[in-house]
Amino acid sequence: MDDVDRASEREAEILADALRDQALRAGLQGKTAADSARWCTDCGEKVPALRRRTVPGCQKCVVCQERAERKGKA
Repeated sequence: MDDVDRASEREAEILADALRDQALRAGLQGKTAADSARWCTDCGEKVPALRRRTVPGCQKCVVCQERAERKGKA
């Protein structure tokens, strides 16, 4: 293993740690796409499958989530 391989491996470890820490802060640890809402809890529109997989535990569509974050009640 050369220096580039070690650096790449270390970068992957740092990224995995950062993603784990973010999930812990967001209360998403252990949640899966199955824990995500299929329908937005605010507007009732369907939450896209890609969003459910990308943001485990999401309960709102992107538009409503952005609106809630702007209002400070994410």
